[in-house]
Amino acid sequence: MPDLSGPVEEVARRLLGHRLSTDFGGRTVVVIQEVEAYGGADDPASHAYRGRTVRNASMFGPAGTLYVYRSYGVHWCANVVTGPEGTGEAVLIRGGRVVEGMEMVLARRGRRDHLTDGPGKLTQALGITGDHDGTSVLTGPVRLEEGPAPNPAPVSRTPRIGISREAERPWRFVVDGGP
Repeated sequence: MPDLSGPVEEVARRLLGHRLSTDFGGRTVVVIQEVEAYGGADDPASHAYRGRTVRNASMFGPAGTLYVYRSYGVHWCANVVTGPEGTGEAVLIRGGRVVEGMEMVLARRGRRDHLTDGPGKLTQALGITGDHDGTSVLTGPVRLEEGPAPNPAPVSRTPRIGISREAERPWRFVVDGGP
C-alpha cells in the first residue's frame, strides 16, 4: 500500500512510479510520471486555501481520498488527498504512461498521440469523472497501486505550471523522459 503520510511535497515525489488503475468496461493502468503538490490552507494555489466548500469537500478527507474537480468547465482532474484529515493537502496527477488497456485508452481519447500528458487527458484516458470524487484510491473504483519508484536521479523538481498563484513553489515532480 502506498505511503500517503508526510509533507505533501514528499508524498508527491513518492507517488511517481506508482500505478493508477480503473476497470470501467476494461482494465486501464497508467504509471504516474508527473505530479504537483498543493499544500492546503498555507498554499494560495490550493483549492483548500480558503477553506472547505461543497466543491472541495473531499480534499479535506482522509489520506487516500480521490479529489476530482472540473477544470475550466471542460476537463476532469484527479488528486490524491494526503496528510491528516481536515488539512486539504492533495497531489494532482498531471501525467503518466499507459501500461495496460491501450485499446480502451485510444477509444476514450479518440486519438493516438498525447494520450496522458496532462491531467485532463489522463482522467479521460482512465475514464475518471466527477462521479469518482470522494472515493478511496485504496479500496475504490480508481486504485493507486504500488509500482517501482523511479531512481531519484532522473526526477526533475520544478515550479508548478498552469497556475497564477504560488507558481514558483518547486512542487512539480516529473520523471525525466516522462510526459
